[in-house]
Amino acid sequence: MIPALIGSALFGLIVILYILLVFGAPLGEYAMGGRHRVMPLKSRITTAIAVLVQLSGIAVLLHGGGIVDTGLPGNVVKVGCYVFAVYLSLNVFMNIVSKSKKEKLFMTPLSFIVAVCFWMVASGL
Repeated sequence: MIPALIGSALFGLIVILYILLVFGAPLGEYAMGGRHRVMPLKSRITTAIAVLVQLSGIAVLLHGGGIVDTGLPGNVVKVGCYVFAVYLSLNVFMNIVSKSKKEKLFMTPLSFIVAVCFWMVASGL
């Protein structure tokens, strides 16, 4: 399913950004409100946890799109897609109100497209 592939690829870009943030790359203006150019240690730990959650989202999206089989029951995958769709929809709003111009310009459209992909896969489109 095309939405699963597009959503996974774009969510993968977000994962790459977050991994770079975990390792201290000066890209903090693109995430978490843009408060820190380089994430402090406590934020890096939170970001590392977010990476694991995001990777699970990619797996759920790919399973929901019929591309991989994670071994999860179909109803769990469907609920997972809806959970990520809601989370990313809220994330779009948070990115829009961010004080960071870079986060607004980069993360808002990415989160929006990935959210739409999760909604499409969850609803079976």
